[in-house]
Amino acid sequence: MPREVFGPGFVFVPRDELLRFEEITRTVAAFARAGVTKVRLTGGEPLLRASLPDLVSMLRAVDGIDDIALTTNGSLLTRHAGKLREAGLGRITVSLDTLDPAAFSTVADAEVTLDSVLAGIAAASSMGFAPIKLNAVIRRGWNDADIERLAEFAREHGHVMRFIEYMDVGDTNGWRLDEVVPAAEIVERLAHRWPLEALPALYPGEVANRFRYADGGGEVGVISSISKPFCGDCTRARLSAIGEVYTCLFAATGHDLRALLRSGADDDALDLAVRNLWTARADRYSELRALQPAGESVHKVEMSYIGG
Repeated sequence: MPREVFGPGFVFVPRDELLRFEEITRTVAAFARAGVTKVRLTGGEPLLRASLPDLVSMLRAVDGIDDIALTTNGSLLTRHAGKLREAGLGRITVSLDTLDPAAFSTVADAEVTLDSVLAGIAAASSMGFAPIKLNAVIRRGWNDADIERLAEFAREHGHVMRFIEYMDVGDTNGWRLDEVVPAAEIVERLAHRWPLEALPALYPGEVANRFRYADGGGEVGVISSISKPFCGDCTRARLSAIGEVYTCLFAATGHDLRALLRSGADDDALDLAVRNLWTARADRYSELRALQPAGESVHKVEMSYIGG
């Protein structure tokens, strides 16, 4: 969230506009009845939401949901990892773009230190979250020199590293195509140091291309949404904090479910709305990106608004 856009005077939505935990749980239940089995809590930073372990417990009780994960910057895990584990959280992904303290401060642009993130990762690991996934968005000229170092850190600690191509999410991140480091280049660099063996997808719609280190040093993955879009295999939807469902990470607008939830609609009406918005989805922004005229941009929702 760039400071020049989201500065001290930025007005966030009133608290009563946020979905209550009961409303989130009811929405998840509707998606579960439509076939969803996995839920990921993202952000912004999800651990800033008070009593998040309570939401995890409520989601754990939803029939059909068998996998609950969390994506976090990791800085608050030392405080919350134990409670999240007790609540039934299954997996944790931590955003870790660099291991250089100075570069970390520049990339994060937040009052979060690298030491606090590393301590959070260690705390989560000690609570039995294993393997922990580490996400690094690689941006040429910013943190691409750290690719091998990040991979080595993950190998040494038993984590799974995921390298993500720098994406044109939202309107505020100043995205430029020449700052994208293609996944193929990342794989080539890693394989030059540690021979790799390709792994099959674990499930339909898996976004990461996975590789095993030939020396037994674990697993690494790359997400190539810019160089090799995978819109046709996408099985994801994103629920915003105020109850909008986005069927694409690059969408401009969402589908409002909060009004339905707060109008007294029964579960049949909610199920119908979920089925309609899912079966009608035709978004494929990543595949169409290359067809846009040079210099033309399309309005997109911010990543901090709907998570990854």
